[in-house]
Amino acid sequence: MTPSQGTALSKIHSPEDLRKLQIDELPQVCDEIRQFILEVISRNPGHLGASLGVVELTAAIHYVFNTPDDKLIWDVGHQAYAHKILTGRKDVFYTNRTYKGISGFPRRTESEYDAFGTGHSSTSISAALGMAVASALSGNRKQQHIAVIGDGSMTGGMAMEALNNAGDSKANLLVILNDNGIAIDKNVGGMSRYLTDITTSRTYNRLRDKIWVLMGGKTRYGANSRAIVKQFGNAVKSTLLKESNLFEAFGFRYFGPVDGHDVVRLVHLMRDLKNIPGPKLLHIVTVKGKGYERAEKEQTLYHAPGKFDMATGELKETHCQDQPPKYQVVFGKTIIELAELNEKIVGVTPAMPTGCSLNLMMAKMPTRAFDVGIAEQHAVTFSAGMATRGLIPFCNIYSTFMQRAYDQVIHDVALQNLQVVFCLDRGGLVGEDGATHHGVFDLAYLRTVPNLSICSPMNENELRNMMYTAQLPGMGPFAIRYPRGRGMSADWKKPFEALPVGKGRMIREGRDIAIITIGHTGNYAMDACSLLSEQGIEAGLYDIRFLKPLDEELLTQVFKKYKKIITVEDGAIIGGLGSAVIEFANDHGFDAEIVRLGVPDRFIEQGTIEELQRECGFDTEGIVSAALALSR
Repeated sequence: MTPSQGTALSKIHSPEDLRKLQIDELPQVCDEIRQFILEVISRNPGHLGASLGVVELTAAIHYVFNTPDDKLIWDVGHQAYAHKILTGRKDVFYTNRTYKGISGFPRRTESEYDAFGTGHSSTSISAALGMAVASALSGNRKQQHIAVIGDGSMTGGMAMEALNNAGDSKANLLVILNDNGIAIDKNVGGMSRYLTDITTSRTYNRLRDKIWVLMGGKTRYGANSRAIVKQFGNAVKSTLLKESNLFEAFGFRYFGPVDGHDVVRLVHLMRDLKNIPGPKLLHIVTVKGKGYERAEKEQTLYHAPGKFDMATGELKETHCQDQPPKYQVVFGKTIIELAELNEKIVGVTPAMPTGCSLNLMMAKMPTRAFDVGIAEQHAVTFSAGMATRGLIPFCNIYSTFMQRAYDQVIHDVALQNLQVVFCLDRGGLVGEDGATHHGVFDLAYLRTVPNLSICSPMNENELRNMMYTAQLPGMGPFAIRYPRGRGMSADWKKPFEALPVGKGRMIREGRDIAIITIGHTGNYAMDACSLLSEQGIEAGLYDIRFLKPLDEELLTQVFKKYKKIITVEDGAIIGGLGSAVIEFANDHGFDAEIVRLGVPDRFIEQGTIEELQRECGFDTEGIVSAALALSR
């Protein structure tokens, strides 16, 4: 079903079309964009709340600035739907996040308007500064560079590093701080409180209102507009809360806060800001989910709600009592059980309490569970600090975001042999979020780290037992990696059992071929073994469980019995399980034909998890095909 387009939006195919409109036509365009997003996302799930919140901002930027010549970078990028609609992708927007469709995030290969590919937070200011410096070096000092960053992303250390560098430059850079008080969950920490103080200060708001009246009076952005803007900035600097402004201290000209949903005011202000040289920061205040009541009221739920009824806001996902739980829910409930048994256990997450289900522990044990904001590096070293004092932190970080804290894992945890339990959520292919969010590199990049045990559960009960094992005395650094989505059994809550570290298990004895798996992929291999048996091929199945330490005794048994071996993993085949098995065979003089199945050496785009696993060839059908080919 093709989404409807309003009379104004139907005429816009590029920012050039947008700029042909009169400024008083922009509110209607914004209303129609918002309706268009709602129609598409209600049927084809995506990031709803963030994109609804920046519709007016998006229209104002493209109306004022000469994109794509002027460079616009969206931090994280899950708020870029209006941007995509206005930049030539309106007619294919219904394919957003689908297999072979357009990406849910900005991608340089997708459009010349996507100046920088994003998906992880806090990168926009650095990228925009780099572009601004490059433009200046090439002699183009008129080109504008705009970084749109949310207040949640501003807590990331990289954003602070970029502000520090940019403020000391003369770069033609405009940072737009989109302040809505929430990333996925509510923002936490000193930065959040600081921005709240700015936006709620009575003294400041009285001053701001007076200045806006002046700017909207008889001069109406005439010859004196630049002087007025300058006075506005100086007034902010000298009177705001009777203290120095953080962004001014970094060397930025600060403007705001202003209403981020007043598109006409934003246009007027941006026209003036583009004529002011040097680094500038515009602070706008928006509402996540703006214009859709349910999304405004339930901002965490409607960050990415899945399919919903647009008229009522009711979610369409059905829940069956007998459905297996998500691995994330098993983690959230299990850590509470373990914390009740062991008072040393604490929980840590960087801004993902609802996504990883640590919010359950935060509600029940608020003094023992910590959301540290979008700050993965800090989360790891914060956990290490607690571990030096005898606590056992369960540090839950999405696999794709753990890439940002690799040095801290090595230097602050493993090198000191501290008992920190890394729970790597969303390990493997994650589906519609695509290349920026697949957690496919973790097994490979962690396997080289000394002192670190690495394991992955085949089902929910194994996840519970791995968590139980990790908190036992003397375990040291421990990484448990599990996928996005549901497990295998609704009957998952069983008594804890300590697992022997570095030991796998034989699930099925075979004759012709051996299949070695790690994690949830073992379930696909079980089905493949049954299908192969029907064709006269008896495959043995071995769940290695621990990638490190490797079960050399089990592997020796496998290589002594089989000359044809398949390894299966939901991760990069370079450096992961398959590489470990080949290295073992080489080191011990075993000779066998080994086929590795996993994620190939390329970035995998968006689609359902099933579609992507089929593309990579390690779903049930892919395992059967590989086994048949190997058996010929």
